[in-house]
Amino acid sequence: MKTINIVNGPKDVSVMIQGCMRMTSLTGEEAAKVIKTSYEMGINFFDHATCYGPNGAAETRFGESFPLTGIRREDIYIQSKCGIYPDRKEFDWSKDAILTSVDDSLRRLNVDYLDTLLLHRPDILFDPEEVAEAFDTLETSGKVRYFGVSNLAPMQIELLKKYVKQPLVIDQVQLSLEQSQLIDQALYMNNKTTDMSVSRDGNLLDYCRLKDITIQAWSPLQIGMFGGTFVDNPDFPELNKVLGDLAEREGVSKTAVAIAWILRHPAKMQAIIGTMNPAHIEDACKATEVKLSHHDWYELYLASGKFLP
Repeated sequence: MKTINIVNGPKDVSVMIQGCMRMTSLTGEEAAKVIKTSYEMGINFFDHATCYGPNGAAETRFGESFPLTGIRREDIYIQSKCGIYPDRKEFDWSKDAILTSVDDSLRRLNVDYLDTLLLHRPDILFDPEEVAEAFDTLETSGKVRYFGVSNLAPMQIELLKKYVKQPLVIDQVQLSLEQSQLIDQALYMNNKTTDMSVSRDGNLLDYCRLKDITIQAWSPLQIGMFGGTFVDNPDFPELNKVLGDLAEREGVSKTAVAIAWILRHPAKMQAIIGTMNPAHIEDACKATEVKLSHHDWYELYLASGKFLP
């Protein structure tokens, strides 16, 4: 498994992240197997959020199951996100909400600290001074070691950075061959013939590279937000043909090639997988062994339905 050093953040973290959103569907033994399989494949980074399952059920399942694995806490990185309250139908970055969320996450996960805490989707009513106070409290208490955001645009990050003392080291956003606007909007700039020229994220990728913020790509196989996977989907025949050809050449699956497309980008991103199937975890992790050339990368990009201006 390849690792990267997150600037101003944790070191030697796996480029693949095990997402734990779907862990609520597993028994304790099944969840332990997922954790252990991921770790044995080289994944040392596990992603959570307070809104994953009713009352943080995914965190609870992880906390109950992790002791069954025999893995030491200090050998993995645990990340959680806060700010989304589905029951209240609102986002909340108030100081009390952040502090309470972290305490609840620590209790459910049965750990003393989070390696990273991300603010999860923008609270459009947030007070950056309150966020700064919360971060100071969490850092001073040792409950959180590093901080970041999820689904935030550059100017929102800049506003936060004006007030928080801690570096914002991660932005977790959607990216896949099908949802590639993070990467490709620059191709179509100043082009009125296509709506692909519309900037949907404020040049976030370039901003993060300039500011040493690591991108974590969620849903690397997803069509839209909840449209299922494009792998072996009949609606994407050309893409699956190219995925299949490269998979055969590399001796891996189409899934591994699709994730390798993200990891091939020089921005040194991490890719989050959400499968709870141990065999699929092993399969996806082979993405780090795939060697895509410059030509391979563009061939996949064009096969996904894009074009070059």
